[in-house]
Amino acid sequence: MHLQGLLIGLFSFALIGIFHPIVIWTEYHFGSSVWPVFLICGLVCGFASLRIAALLPSALLAVAAFTFLWSIKELKEQEARVARGWFPANPKRQHKHPPKQK
Repeated sequence: MHLQGLLIGLFSFALIGIFHPIVIWTEYHFGSSVWPVFLICGLVCGFASLRIAALLPSALLAVAAFTFLWSIKELKEQEARVARGWFPANPKRQHKHPPKQK
């Protein structure tokens, strides 16, 4: 029985679930200006994926790479969601997200 495909799917599902709160937390505390950290992590994972010969670890690193890269887009979108009032703004960064007018 070959379980690699199921493991990759499970890992993908888990990473999406893990990165959702990471993006929210990162935007709250640091804003979207830290996107280069996600870019570097994504590139490192992608490069490592290319260097590993074994299929499963290579695929898992590739999934992680694209998850990091997708998170850059999500950081920008999370910033917009905060500006719309859908998520709380960090009071220490109120100049970035002015309070909504009622």
